[in-house]
Amino acid sequence: MEGEETSAAVREVTSEAELRDLLGTPAPYAAQKARTVLHPIDREWLARSPLCLIATSAADGSCDVSPKGDPPGFVKALDDRTIAVPDRPGNKRIDGFRNVLSNPHVGLIHLLPGRGDTLRINGRARIVREAPFFDSMTVKGNRPVLALVVEIEEIFFHCSKAFLRSAAWSPESWQPDALPSRARLSKALERQEDPLEMLEKHYGPSYAERLYEW
Repeated sequence: MEGEETSAAVREVTSEAELRDLLGTPAPYAAQKARTVLHPIDREWLARSPLCLIATSAADGSCDVSPKGDPPGFVKALDDRTIAVPDRPGNKRIDGFRNVLSNPHVGLIHLLPGRGDTLRINGRARIVREAPFFDSMTVKGNRPVLALVVEIEEIFFHCSKAFLRSAAWSPESWQPDALPSRARLSKALERQEDPLEMLEKHYGPSYAERLYEW
């Protein structure tokens, strides 16, 4: 049977020793690059980054990756070992927050548009509902209701290869209209009962004006 033949041709990797045999070992500078304290360069990167991705995992192993974006510098360095990420109005699924409640380990990738290298932070997170630094996180009158405070366990820069291979920052490679619009995706997958005209209005120009509305 075709399915059985395909399955028989799949060879899984089941140990770190096998991984090392296939991929080799990292150079010393790569193996030892993780730090535990923010360097001034890290702080400057955070001050200029408008976007980060936060990976979380619940106690049962279920995972989530959530993008967070705001004006550059929205992720605050509270001290040399701690950062804070403000929460903003969203769809109220709170997938990442629910994960943190059962498993505090998180991973963050901080992006700088146009740059292929990224700043990565791994650590332990807690959800904070009030703190003195909340006032400094106010944007367009929106003071965060919550913030994710992360105690840094590892911090390091990652090279540009993924962005170079994907040409993600090259405008000539962009094809934003190759797939259905957000309104049409919503109509097909999420809100089948709603008229397309209503969804197009919802996700139209006024959508950007409501980014900080709860």
